[in-house]
Amino acid sequence: MLALRLPPEIEQRLEKLAQKTGRTKSYYAKKAITEFLQDEEDYLLALTRLEKNNPRISLEEVERQLGLEG
Repeated sequence: MLALRLPPEIEQRLEKLAQKTGRTKSYYAKKAITEFLQDEEDYLLALTRLEKNNPRISLEEVERQLGLEG
């Protein structure tokens, strides 16, 4: 169980959305948290794979490799 305090303006927006759509506030809170977690997990997985397979290089190094040094 999770108890969550929201700023009044967000609580009001959530309440209006729930009323307009016939869904519960909990439905939208779960949906938002689930989507956020998926996005964060995807980002971290991509970052891990990028770092493992292709270490970061500086812009200067990219320009040098491409012959774009000025």
